[in-house]
Amino acid sequence: MIRNLTNNRVLATKVRRCDTFVTRARGLMFHRPLARDEALLFVERKESISRAAIHMFFVFFPIAVIWLDAEKRVVDKVLARPFRPYYAPREPAQYYVEGHPDLLDQVQVGDVLEIGCL
Repeated sequence: MIRNLTNNRVLATKVRRCDTFVTRARGLMFHRPLARDEALLFVERKESISRAAIHMFFVFFPIAVIWLDAEKRVVDKVLARPFRPYYAPREPAQYYVEGHPDLLDQVQVGDVLEIGCL
């Protein structure tokens, strides 16, 4: 589960952790659209802008992307659109969440998230 501790909202109850090369590379390519309670959590070894960058090749629907630093504080967020080549956070991130576009309305830069699958 992912919860926004700043406003006490549950963002996703079904979270899939992506922490291997294969799961991070595959992401949502050729995947069906996510339900409102689904999200993918990507885990990097350390904070970075380049390692937290994503592409949207072969993702056929828009998604919310929320980047978090090592303390799980939101450092950036964006609505990622299908087939765009590059999205990166403005600040270094160690974690990022990909989910339903409605997530963007529930999170602000500076909020702190609690992630149950870490």
